[in-house]
Amino acid sequence: MNIGIVCYPTYGGSGVVATELGKSLAQRGHKVHFITYSRPIRLEHFTQNVTFHEVRIQDYPLFEYPPYESALTSSMVDVARYQDLDLFHVHYALPHAAAGYFAKQILAEMGKHVPLITTLHGTDITLVGKNKSYEPTVAFSINHSDGVTAVSDFLRQATYEAFDIRNEVRVIPNFVDLNRFKRQDKEHFRKIIAPQGEKIVIHTSNFRKVKRIQDVIYTFQAIRKQIPAKLLMIGDGPERPAAEALCRELGTCDSIHFLGTQNPVEEIYSIGDLFLMPSATESFGLSALEAMACGMPVITSNAGGLPEINQDGVTGYVCEVGDVEKMGIKALSVLQDEGKWAQFSQNAFNKANEFNIDAIVPQYEAYYEEILKRKVSV
Repeated sequence: MNIGIVCYPTYGGSGVVATELGKSLAQRGHKVHFITYSRPIRLEHFTQNVTFHEVRIQDYPLFEYPPYESALTSSMVDVARYQDLDLFHVHYALPHAAAGYFAKQILAEMGKHVPLITTLHGTDITLVGKNKSYEPTVAFSINHSDGVTAVSDFLRQATYEAFDIRNEVRVIPNFVDLNRFKRQDKEHFRKIIAPQGEKIVIHTSNFRKVKRIQDVIYTFQAIRKQIPAKLLMIGDGPERPAAEALCRELGTCDSIHFLGTQNPVEEIYSIGDLFLMPSATESFGLSALEAMACGMPVITSNAGGLPEINQDGVTGYVCEVGDVEKMGIKALSVLQDEGKWAQFSQNAFNKANEFNIDAIVPQYEAYYEEILKRKVSV
């Protein structure tokens, strides 16, 4: 099968999932074509059966904002024609689903029918998609996709509540590659970060407001008051300056390391004792799942799809959004009890195993076959 995958190439969860899905499909013998404006960050090396097609945008003085959607549409048409694509699989509704719809119509005029599958990832529905500037386009694109998937039950329901959706939204959850994300022996690395045997707490995100970065700092402050600990902040984004300022205000700079974007992250996860994700909204929580695969118990908020992966009192604890006091208490209850930590660590890995990539990718393959057998919508 020849599959065109459209995604954002950056560190957001949708781009990571799309890239890992494409690589796995390629390993299973499919031809995969990534269509985006730069090489996806998880596409580090040459991979058999994978081709990257860069979307090039022509600069022109008339355009205050370069028309990326038009360039993307044209690139999708070009790749579909000359690589004989069987279908498009676009990740994140804006602007990919709309560009996919137009590409499909153009190709139909040429006598080539290429079905469009749209995967919804979260803020394309819960935040950006509900903006009045985009809402009609998002709803139209979803309703005119030949197949629609969402990464969690929460997101599926949120889609139906936010828009007038006539299409079926199928849940195919995010996944983790357990061959890559697993606990590794990195004791030498751990001693560099925590030379006095301090507990290591980790947070990973794109440092946007919805990630509630300051809650991470406050929760860590509560931990640090009781036990020696270090905090590793992985990622970057607009909230980083405020987080660094808060660290200086609280006097915790010597215990907090801002590592910026990191790839691979599994080596860092292998030395972690606890993962924090206090997000205000989270359709799934891919970073938490990857941390769990590396044997880390997690403390999360109860936002969105997080309770679907983090079982309260089993793999970690689930707290109300913004309740940093409870997050601190629950974190300490894990970090100060070796027996509980060991049980939660094993439970976290076991739960992550339910989302093993080898179990999830065949669901996408079956869905592709199902869509290809249907009559293409126009």
